[in-house]
Amino acid sequence: MLLERKKEIAQVDGALRAARDGRSSLILLTGPLGMGRSALLQRLAGCADGSDVRVLTAHAALMEQDFAFGVVRQLFDSLKTGAAHESRHLLHEEPDKFARLVFTGDDGASGVDPDTDTAEATLYGLRSLLARLSEETPLLLLLDDLQWADAPSLRWLAYLAKRLHGLRIVLVCTLREGDPWSRYSLVREVTDCAHQTLSPAPLSLDATRAMVEEQFGEPGDEAYVRACYEVSTGNPLFLLSVLLGMVVGGYRPTADNAEAARSLRPSELRERLTGCIRTQTPPVRDLAAAIAVLGDQADPGLIAQLTGLDDIGLTSAQRVLYELGLLADENTPRFVHRVVQDAVESSLTVTQREDLHNSAAALLYEGGRPAEQTAAQLMAVTGRGPSWSTAVLRSAAATALRRGAPEIAARYLRRALLDSTDQDEDRARLLIDLATAERTFDTAASERHIAQALPMLPQVKDRAAAVQRMPPALFAPPSSSMVELMRRTAEELGAPEDLDGTTRETALRLEARLRHYAQEDPDALSSAVERLREMGGEPPLESGAERELTAVLLCSATFAGRLSASAVARTAGRVLEREPADRARVHTTVPLAAITLLAADSVEGLESWLTPEEHPGRPVSAADDALLLAQRAMVRVACGDPAWAREYAESAVRLTAPCWYEAPTLVLAAVALELGDPALSEEVLAGAESRKPVGLALTAMLRILQASVRAQRGMRARALEDLLACGRQLESRGWQNSAVFPWRPRAIGLYQRLGDDLSAMVLADEEHSWAAAWGAPAVLGRALRLKGRLHGDRGIPMLRQAVDVLRSSHNELELARSLVLLGSRLGSGAEAQEALREGGELAAACGAPWLVERAVNELGTVPALKKQVLTPGERKVVSLAGDGLTNQEIAEQLGVSSRAVEKHLTNSYRKIGVSGRAELAEALRAPEFAYLRS
Repeated sequence: MLLERKKEIAQVDGALRAARDGRSSLILLTGPLGMGRSALLQRLAGCADGSDVRVLTAHAALMEQDFAFGVVRQLFDSLKTGAAHESRHLLHEEPDKFARLVFTGDDGASGVDPDTDTAEATLYGLRSLLARLSEETPLLLLLDDLQWADAPSLRWLAYLAKRLHGLRIVLVCTLREGDPWSRYSLVREVTDCAHQTLSPAPLSLDATRAMVEEQFGEPGDEAYVRACYEVSTGNPLFLLSVLLGMVVGGYRPTADNAEAARSLRPSELRERLTGCIRTQTPPVRDLAAAIAVLGDQADPGLIAQLTGLDDIGLTSAQRVLYELGLLADENTPRFVHRVVQDAVESSLTVTQREDLHNSAAALLYEGGRPAEQTAAQLMAVTGRGPSWSTAVLRSAAATALRRGAPEIAARYLRRALLDSTDQDEDRARLLIDLATAERTFDTAASERHIAQALPMLPQVKDRAAAVQRMPPALFAPPSSSMVELMRRTAEELGAPEDLDGTTRETALRLEARLRHYAQEDPDALSSAVERLREMGGEPPLESGAERELTAVLLCSATFAGRLSASAVARTAGRVLEREPADRARVHTTVPLAAITLLAADSVEGLESWLTPEEHPGRPVSAADDALLLAQRAMVRVACGDPAWAREYAESAVRLTAPCWYEAPTLVLAAVALELGDPALSEEVLAGAESRKPVGLALTAMLRILQASVRAQRGMRARALEDLLACGRQLESRGWQNSAVFPWRPRAIGLYQRLGDDLSAMVLADEEHSWAAAWGAPAVLGRALRLKGRLHGDRGIPMLRQAVDVLRSSHNELELARSLVLLGSRLGSGAEAQEALREGGELAAACGAPWLVERAVNELGTVPALKKQVLTPGERKVVSLAGDGLTNQEIAEQLGVSSRAVEKHLTNSYRKIGVSGRAELAEALRAPEFAYLRS
């Protein structure tokens, strides 16, 4: 509290030196709340103690203003000499005479003769007492909070201040600016006599840095120090309160905790400020309350209407709040810190707060302000709102949804429901709107509210439209009650072929949802495949509902493996060609078409479809972005780029709400499986265990991942049991496609490692037969590689065939595996060397160091790999960096974290042989790096 106060201390020291020569003075220390005036007085007393200066101290208090002469008594009682007894005699033995003189304000200027008037003689005697004391040694009188001194003491201080000449006294008084008592006439009578007025300045950034180090016992990061400086505006009390709160909270002064320092609202500071606000005049309190209630909407016009203050009163009250240090700017009604608003709200009763919020809501509504501004006021009221409140809250919810804030939209709608007590269609519409907002973060609540709304909707088409508001969770079934509700509604509505217009569209969407939810039923799966066949080679895809149904049927056919990859990929491609690139597709079944394309090894154009254009008028949410990132990760896995896939998948997991974790978790599990990363695998499994997945897709992928972890630990037999059990479970549901759930390829490898070559060959033949029927290059090439590995040297032709097949695949990592295995089996010669070299370079480009190491070991020399190839993710980042984009801009464009961008750039610098961005820009001009230039 005393940092950067040397100037003020020096000026008091100078005044004391002058007092020794008989030049007394009155010094006034002013400033807003928390500037350290009291601490400075204590420091002055400590510095003078033990020197040739005698110190008299007093502390005025608002609650002691009725205690006559309280401050004077404190000053003289601090004397530890006979003078203390003499002063007490004047004050205690003759109080009536002393009081009469003080209360009349007679200071001797009226002609009273001190030799004949006893009361005046008493007053004169006190001054004479100080004079005698100051002859012995200079006196330093320190009075804290002058504005709260009792009236008799103030009159005596005014008397003394006008008669300091000839004494050896320095009187130092502190005065809080903005306090209503500081404008009291008796206070002004004292302050007008001041010889110097000192106003301690706010602490600088350097002082803040020193204070941080003092409180934490270690230097603070620059970002943390700056955050503390900005949030406290240099006010020592504010700064100390924040620092103590951070220390108690166990925080360290690091850059990571800078935002925590900015957002901290210390309770002790709030209580101190609350007391300060309660002492203010009604206009000042009213203004503070209006600013607190209106928040960011606190413009002068609204404040004047809410407070009833005229321009002069408003300006005066605003100046007082600024002088108190509660406003950031004298001309702007904005508090310096959120804790000030907390303090103002604490000073109001519940009724006062509600009345103010009601009045503010009415003003905003009548003034045509945006709905969310009015809604914010309605949200603070617990009672029933005005007749227009429901319409305003619904409009605000729609605005919140459009800007991607479904949680806020849900809060508005829940508040609107409090004003809607009739069980009618209007309440049903509110419930449906609420369910629509909740579906991205609380599917259980969304289902519940739709179920509550249906009985209040008289028309079946309205009930059907409401049911389809529930989003189709791609990898987790809804509750059985919701499925039954949807089934009954679909039956009421009728078959799609018997309907037309929007009613037919609704029926098609309900059919799509019901078929999607029934995919774990083998009979329903077979029915879906037959439905797709009935639709012919080119099913109708003109409407969104037709595309939704087709996407579900294609996904069912993919899981079952009943049709060829080329057939389903062709239809899935047509679906995406006609489907607008829109982030809100998370609420439809269309994304299921992407699963078909990935399993069919037909990903061309899929990544661009997963980078939709922004539609400002359409609602988006974190769930929308999480699904897009998860799908991008799936594309990178299918292309053999697991490192970049991991960045997308981890970003998706961070974004998504608990109720939408299935898709990102499933993709991250697939990435961990491809990387063979034990730490990542354990992390995924632990996270999933805490959420108890129920959907077959996620459960199966996690079982395969668990088997991989056990195999890495040497528990091969247990791992094989897990895989075979997983396979039986999938096949019992009719899910045959190992392009989606690769349990057979991993079981083949474990059979071989356990020495059961016969079982491995039987399963490999089964995998090859299925892969040949499916026909996707990636899975067929993988099946050929697995068979070729089992047959030793006799398997070389199969490995050559695998390489040939995989050259038409997008999965470069799978091609790299086959090339390295082929080169290893060939042993020596040009073909072996070329296969190992190409496989090693592809593995490096895919970010598979374990496969690179295997290729290098077979080659016998590291230089045989011509260069360290950038992975696809690194190539993207380097290309964008070469275009001049910052790390943050690259992260936003690619949908990953800044940390991921930094990591890829660091790896790229090492591989290219540069030290940073400046050298990178130069290197990209070279011909050998032309492929990196966008």
